[in-house]
Amino acid sequence: MIFFNNFFFQILFSCEKEANMDRWSYKNIPGQAGKVAIVTGANSGLGYYTTKGLAENGCKVIMACRNTEKAEEARASLLKAIPDADLHVMQLDLAELASVRNFASEFESQYKKLDLLINNAGLMAIPRRETSDGFEMQFGVNHLGHFALTGLLFGLLKSTGGSRVVNVSSMAHNMGNIRFDDINWEKSYNKWSAYGMSKLTNIHFTFEMADRVLARGIDIKVLVAHPGYADSKLIEKGPEMNGSNFLVKAGRFLNKMVAQSTEMGALPTLYAATAPDAVHRAYYGPRKMSGMRGYPERTYPNKKKLSKDVQQELWRLS
Repeated sequence: MIFFNNFFFQILFSCEKEANMDRWSYKNIPGQAGKVAIVTGANSGLGYYTTKGLAENGCKVIMACRNTEKAEEARASLLKAIPDADLHVMQLDLAELASVRNFASEFESQYKKLDLLINNAGLMAIPRRETSDGFEMQFGVNHLGHFALTGLLFGLLKSTGGSRVVNVSSMAHNMGNIRFDDINWEKSYNKWSAYGMSKLTNIHFTFEMADRVLARGIDIKVLVAHPGYADSKLIEKGPEMNGSNFLVKAGRFLNKMVAQSTEMGALPTLYAATAPDAVHRAYYGPRKMSGMRGYPERTYPNKKKLSKDVQQELWRLS
């Protein structure tokens, strides 16, 4: 009981203190007219609000989603709120590299520029599954699918000039390690450790790509963001796949009691994607409660989890 009292006191205190600080929010997003963005997983959760923030400021947004029916429903919902939004649904299944290639080819045939690539879609703590190409699902979707997508669209990002790539990581990178000796978790599998590894790869990927474009003088900003503890249905997916109604309900309860809104959780991504002072190779997340809640600021991933050697080895492997 003492723990929970202290915990919620910290939340209330942080909210009160927040009111006295500069708060970067949706109203601070600069005009995006004339820009073209891709948001993966745009039909729900963080992707939905990221899309909303861009669209209501004039950005053309391609909603890259596995389930196009749900994506069209999300698009319709956004158009009710933003009637003049320029939104387009395209099918993308990050668990199938053929789909990634098809998406990139179709996109390049329709668009001649790409200002923002927001690698947002992801899976969290699911039972072990494999992609159609035989990779462990969380590693395959959260990292390899986005790595391939970014590579395939790199030429367009480069020719656009002033473009940005934003990868969405998580505080869960703290519990991740890159298991080069068992990258597909075939010897043993722990769903949370696998998730943590996938989120750590997002950071390594970001930093290595950032180093490479900087060394070559290419005009692309590469950044990484995390949402803190945001209220989304992502936490329910694993228990649903396991058929555990109890854990689904527990996740919902925890979200209501502790999490900040999904809308707030999308702010670090939007900051990284649009803020004029967002820094190349930087990491953005909420500023309060050890990164769990609040308005966005520049923060730093766990240094103990980072290594230039690992960064380069992951790039070669990917």
